Amino acid sequence: MDHEPEREQRYREFVALLTRHDLSIRRFVRSLLPSRDGVDDVVQDTALECWKKFSEFNPERSEESADGFIRWACVIARYKAMSWQRNKARDRLVFRETVIERLAQAALDNLDQQQMEQSAIEVCLGKLQEDQRRLVLSVHSPGESIANIAQETGEAARRLYRKVNVLRKRLLECVAQRIAAEVSNG
Repeated sequence: MDHEPEREQRYREFVALLTRHDLSIRRFVRSLLPSRDGVDDVVQDTALECWKKFSEFNPERSEESADGFIRWACVIARYKAMSWQRNKARDRLVFRETVIERLAQAALDNLDQQQMEQSAIEVCLGKLQEDQRRLVLSVHSPGESIANIAQETGEAARRLYRKVNVLRKRLLECVAQRIAAEVSNG
């Protein structure tokens, strides 16, 4: 009974980490398979295996920080992708394990860069005013558009597009500066 709250806390921690990194894991798996067919299956198998082995994951160890979860999960995903490939070996469009290993290594090498970029984007977006952030994000959000915002605010759509371009340039500069600073700091 005493272990129940601890197990529940550990489960919540796992779900939070898995949710935070789901898209990265999915992209990683997609990069290992010749088609989209097995991505959902491999991601699901990866999530189950990660939960089974989550007691082995120790974020207190420096090499297994909370950000280390993604690397740990990607290693599991790599083996799940190879297993899926072996099961589908009778199909013509299946990669050899050596190809999967190379693809996995390349994807892991890019993972740090992607996480650094994502973090920089989040910080730089956070520096914008709420209306500026909404304007920039509206261009990329389903159901949102410059036309809708123009109607809501009474501003001309052309003017809003110009604002978006100015804000994108600011964001690009901010992201570039943050990444350069992070790279120089090591």
